[in-house]
Amino acid sequence: MYIGFLNPQGNFDAHDNYWTEHPDFGGQLVYVKEVALAMAAQGCRVDIITRQIVDDNWPEFAAPLDSYPGCDNVRIVRIPCGPEKFLAKEDLWPYLGTDWVSGIINFYETEGGPPNFFTAHYGDGGLVGAVLKEKTGVPFTFTGHSLGAQKMDKLHVTLDNLAEIDRRFNFKERLVAERLAMNHAARIITSTQQERVEQYTHRAYLGAIDPAGDDRDRFAVIPPGVNRRVFSPEPGEADPVVGARLEAALARDLPAERRTLPMVLCSSRLDQKKNHVGLVQAFVQNGSLQDVANLAIVVRGLDNPLQQRHQLKNEERAILDEIARLLDEYSLWHTITSFPLNNQAELAAAYRLAAGRRSVFALTAAYEPFGLAPLEAMSCGLPAVVTRNGGPSESLFDSQTGTKYGVLVNPADPADIAAGLLDALSTEESWRYYQRAGVDRVISRYTWDKTAEAYLATIEQALAAQPAGLDRNSLPIPTYFSQPNATNQIDLSELAQLYFVENS
Repeated sequence: MYIGFLNPQGNFDAHDNYWTEHPDFGGQLVYVKEVALAMAAQGCRVDIITRQIVDDNWPEFAAPLDSYPGCDNVRIVRIPCGPEKFLAKEDLWPYLGTDWVSGIINFYETEGGPPNFFTAHYGDGGLVGAVLKEKTGVPFTFTGHSLGAQKMDKLHVTLDNLAEIDRRFNFKERLVAERLAMNHAARIITSTQQERVEQYTHRAYLGAIDPAGDDRDRFAVIPPGVNRRVFSPEPGEADPVVGARLEAALARDLPAERRTLPMVLCSSRLDQKKNHVGLVQAFVQNGSLQDVANLAIVVRGLDNPLQQRHQLKNEERAILDEIARLLDEYSLWHTITSFPLNNQAELAAAYRLAAGRRSVFALTAAYEPFGLAPLEAMSCGLPAVVTRNGGPSESLFDSQTGTKYGVLVNPADPADIAAGLLDALSTEESWRYYQRAGVDRVISRYTWDKTAEAYLATIEQALAAQPAGLDRNSLPIPTYFSQPNATNQIDLSELAQLYFVENS
């Protein structure tokens, strides 16, 4: 099987340069790379097709072809797309259906033919998948990762601010592209069942896809995986460094009699949605929890985050200020420590060290679309206490068998959070159960090998079903994507019609 991954935004190189350092170089790139490598390990030939960048500030992305060390079956194929310089993903729309599609077609003509199948990622890759299918007949799967309508919801878009927000994010192109990708894809891949039900049923996508009706069979739930090369119970090179850092933080922040207690470890980024304050409220309001554990908060980049919070800005500073206020109010500074973890290797080391102290991982976010972080902790042997809202309700609980792989809590209820933490921490027997169940759950379902196997099974099913179902009610591709000029521009009124009128 020969598979092409369509991922124009961000970029890929042999050393994963700039990952997490730019909004276009986040988890989606990790996802694509890991699935591609796992497919190659299962015998596939794979191309990761992305945008060529010829820019002195981004020298790693100039060569037309690249590869990963020791992986002969995966190529990074860089195709020119508009100006040579780096462009943010929001600015790529005029060049995708023209330069990039033409470049991909021309490249594979010199190669003797295109891949058997494309898998398209995010709305921009999905648009290209639809255009390539129309021009070459090669089918594709669509993995949205995140959808524009939900981001508009979170930005509280109104008719009054629509034009201003669209100037920044180009939602009119994005929503139209997502609708095309959903409509033309042979299969749509989601990470959870909830994602299909809650995101693809948004009224902005009405008429493009019917997740609960005729198109139900076009969806495949395929969760992403944990990188067990990093997140493993086995000791790693970073363990001594992180261990020394942890011991120094404990000695700095806690009295001697508390330094050997388990930890409630919170390693989420400082974002109101992650609900650090709710976790701290649960801790400071429950004496039984304080008796059995300390609270540990990870903040990247600061040696002593709670005491150095003045160096942070805006939302991050506000969150730590509120935590400090609660610690003052309850006189509980002697129960909390904070320290930095600066990369995945250090994070995995901290999880292993925390597990050695019979600790737990805590993620009490208001909503977590999938929730890979708890699975990474569980993979290292650290039990997880996690929000019940979103993907963790599927990954940490099997509704068919009633099996619990972690503890699910109501993030809006500090008392429920505290009860969940005590469930995992109160007895050795309970903690050991969640440790074993968590590791087993990851190994059985949430590895990249499992993700790749499910992708390949879905692709084989789609190929076997051709041509049935691939062109059901296919939406026409707007002229703008082949001739991007002022005359053919997608009008703001079309976005308003999709997002507001159909939501009324």
